[in-house]
Amino acid sequence: MEIKDYFKIGYIAKTHGLKGEVTIMLDPDCPDLEELKSIFVQTNQQLVPHFIETVSIKGVKAYLKFEDVSTLEQSTALKGSSLFLAKSDRPKLQRGEFYNDEVVGFEVSDVQEGPLGDVFEVQEAGPNRYLMIMYLNKEVMIPLNGPFIKSVNKSKKKILVELPDGFLEI
Repeated sequence: MEIKDYFKIGYIAKTHGLKGEVTIMLDPDCPDLEELKSIFVQTNQQLVPHFIETVSIKGVKAYLKFEDVSTLEQSTALKGSSLFLAKSDRPKLQRGEFYNDEVVGFEVSDVQEGPLGDVFEVQEAGPNRYLMIMYLNKEVMIPLNGPFIKSVNKSKKKILVELPDGFLEI
């Protein structure tokens, strides 16, 4: 199992109760956990599969009970661990949609300015997503919401944007 074949869906924030339940914080790209039978927990740089016994989702967090974790001590040992799913298990998106990790490394070009730089991260701030690129040795956040994004070409790994005049000078 190579970690590049998996994507992070969240992390175990804390224990919940005394019988092995945990509270997890979910990433925005996380698919519906109620549909899953198992997830991978990162332990000592290894991805270990755990079967889900029960799950209850409350917004960006969920309460989860693994089949093989039944004590407070066992759940405490998992605290802080990242949670992963195989990329092959991700739900297919509609045309023009993408998962955050899919566009890291894509080249961003502006209609007027031409090539700007490569995406090194996608950040989330509430309901908004931002492409993070380096342009002239400074970090630039390009909103993914709204009229800025003209096209995303997954096969060519390119994103075309149309930024307002002066956007890059801020």
